Amino acid sequence: MNSLFLEIAVVLLGIILLLVEAFCDRSNKNYLAYLGAAGLAGVLALSFLPQNAPLPDSSEAAFIVSDILSVFFVRFLLIATIVTLLMIPGYRTVLERYLPSERVGGGIGEFAILPLFVCAGLMWMVSTVDFIMIFVSLELATITLYVLVTYLRQNTASLEAGTKFLILGALSTGFIVYGIAWIFGVTGTTNILALPDAISALPESSLYALLFGIAMMLVALSFKTGAFPFQFWIPDVYQGAPTPITSYLSVASKAAGFVVLIRFLLSLETIPVLANKLNAVLTLLAALTLIFGNFAAIPQTNFKRLLGYSSVAHAGYLLMGIASLASLMAIPAIGFYFAAYLAMTTLSFVVLQAVSEATGGDEISRFNGLSKRSPFLAGAMLLSAASLAGIPFTAGFIGKLLIFEVALKQGHYGLVILGCVTVAAGFYYYFKVIRAMYWQQPSEETSIPVSATTKLLIFVLGAGILIFGIYPTPLLAALR
Repeated sequence: MNSLFLEIAVVLLGIILLLVEAFCDRSNKNYLAYLGAAGLAGVLALSFLPQNAPLPDSSEAAFIVSDILSVFFVRFLLIATIVTLLMIPGYRTVLERYLPSERVGGGIGEFAILPLFVCAGLMWMVSTVDFIMIFVSLELATITLYVLVTYLRQNTASLEAGTKFLILGALSTGFIVYGIAWIFGVTGTTNILALPDAISALPESSLYALLFGIAMMLVALSFKTGAFPFQFWIPDVYQGAPTPITSYLSVASKAAGFVVLIRFLLSLETIPVLANKLNAVLTLLAALTLIFGNFAAIPQTNFKRLLGYSSVAHAGYLLMGIASLASLMAIPAIGFYFAAYLAMTTLSFVVLQAVSEATGGDEISRFNGLSKRSPFLAGAMLLSAASLAGIPFTAGFIGKLLIFEVALKQGHYGLVILGCVTVAAGFYYYFKVIRAMYWQQPSEETSIPVSATTKLLIFVLGAGILIFGIYPTPLLAALR
């Protein structure tokens, strides 16, 4: 089925659930999250139907395409949103604590519905090949995320995170608008597919002006993907945002930014002068992001901040793949890495949410003795940390291996060596959580309750980590 219809279906689902929330008097709004997840599962099933009317993919009028990249990441975003919605019922007690309302359950229902509109915006973002449409879809997703990040309006950390996200998000929006305007002024087109022909027709003197517009776009996309030195918003926003939204930001939002970056760079690869300059910039960006993300994570004591810096580190590994786009295996490697990243990072946040609910904080010390209080949660976090670090027979290991392989084929030997060093650093800071769970004494002996939904998420995500760590072929086949 055409991607455009899928996004429209997601928007309609969000509108219907808003109407249900407005007219339903039930105080327990958890059912809205389950309805949203079920609706998105239906949309996900529709995405496997054959495409009846192919969308144009080569004309100037095209703005939505249905190719392997868009189809894979549309499904990726639907799965990420389903997981986020299923995390929300477990977060209800925190919402009730910080959302005082005249009516019982006020504000909780909307929290379970707004991610649908973020999902629709991100789905449009990964399917479009026009800068105007990219900007519109980005704003739909980002403005909704501003609301979700600062949703706990009586929590100062959430308000601080939302304020920083708003200010820096507006700054990155300014960069992307200025970059689009500059590129359009030089080439006369906003269509990514038409860029190569438009650039080829330009006189050599215009290339310097074009480079400025490209630089503005790279800065804006570096904000969205969390690349150094534009990652400074990530730790504070991740720490202050509600845990399900932090998980969504770290996976879905980052993926959409990388897809736009891939499409943009692929359109410039045919211009040798630009390709050489961009390759040098991306190599430097990947190296700096790897160094900063991994080494800044080492001293962290708050687990959400640690995962924030870890997110920057993983952006560095993905940028290694972006710098190697000339390889035919680069896009399958990046897609597989994102699938692994979805499973292992989301699993970390699912366990963190359960532990935080029971202990009242996000510090690593809250995991002390978790193996005695809840062996199930401790085992899930152990599996997640092992995959994030890159232990063999996990999806994280295969993801890193594929990225290193394409980087070696493109001659990025220095990046691969640096990647191996930073992987060792990752072992250290992920081990801090494992040490707390298995070597430290718990502050109390009571067991931590785990809901049926949380158990389901842990089983599914954990199975994904192990299955794709042992047999990655089906996922790679879907990206070729």
